[in-house]
Amino acid sequence: MSEAANDVQIDVSVRNGWEFRSVGPSDALRTILLVPGFLSTARFYDDVLQDPLLHGGDVRLIAVTPPGFGGRLAFDDLSVGHYALMCGELATAVMADVVVGHSLGANYALEMVAGGHFAGPVVLLSPCFSAEDEERDVRVGARLSRVPILGGLLWMFLPKLLNSAMKGRFPADRHHQLVAEIELTDRRVAQRMLIAYFDYLTRPGALSERLCGTGVPAYVVRGDRDEIGLSTTERDTLTNCPSVTMVEIPDAAHLVMIDQPTATAAVIREALDTVPT
Repeated sequence: MSEAANDVQIDVSVRNGWEFRSVGPSDALRTILLVPGFLSTARFYDDVLQDPLLHGGDVRLIAVTPPGFGGRLAFDDLSVGHYALMCGELATAVMADVVVGHSLGANYALEMVAGGHFAGPVVLLSPCFSAEDEERDVRVGARLSRVPILGGLLWMFLPKLLNSAMKGRFPADRHHQLVAEIELTDRRVAQRMLIAYFDYLTRPGALSERLCGTGVPAYVVRGDRDEIGLSTTERDTLTNCPSVTMVEIPDAAHLVMIDQPTATAAVIREALDTVPT
């Protein structure tokens, strides 16, 4: 199946529980794999898929909705490590040259290189390097999600608040479309996924040091109004790491690829251009 958006053809398919939204020739010499964030789907990358900076030059863009996202049947194991493994296997299968991840998907990409599942480069859009860096509402939601009965009630009512809660975060012309994508999420899966995410964020060891220690080229991209925090120690570690490039995009918040798709595409293009042809 294909969709046309702004004169760009997006091919849509489903294989082995993954949804694919792809642009570019299937036999392209170079491939970019894009992984969405928590509660998101491949559609969150549509503006980037349509950006001319990433077209031509025999490049294929593949944005995915993984199992467990967008209402898709979930893996039994929802840990960050398992998603990193599965995304790594997919990257190998599609012969990805660059992996892009947003939010939770950025942490999957981080663990892909840290776990040896991908050799990079990676573009990490608004990753989180510690539990303290997460948004306050998300931290509270993670704590409540662990409480029997109360956690279930939280996720029963949360979808009803999405339309108003996301006002101002999405462009007006895409607000209803993107809220509808979030509403596809299986609430019970989301509850378990959020708990698994915070289990990962609170385990011993600094994630900024873990990323730097891989030696894999990584672009850490944040909006200048990013709701995800970054401590002074984390910033210093990343700034002084020879394999990490820090990028701050003006007039952008956490959803940097929606707020500023062309600036985001420019970073992805830079990462791709470092890959030998």
